[in-house]
Amino acid sequence: MNTLLIKFRKSLDLTSEEMAKRVGVSTSFYEKIEYGDRNPSFNFITAFKKAFPMVDVDRIFFNYDKH
Repeated sequence: MNTLLIKFRKSLDLTSEEMAKRVGVSTSFYEKIEYGDRNPSFNFITAFKKAFPMVDVDRIFFNYDKH
């Protein structure tokens, strides 16, 4: 589970559906990334960075707590 991604989304007061729309992916794909069922692709990370340029994607996607 990517707790940092979940906390970031909640800090923006967004639902999974709203977050997926901002990044340009399906809700189910976004939720799979959030819950650790899928790893974020390069395209996903690129789109995320474009949607949220102020966010440190390395911290969110590569140093999160997997417990």
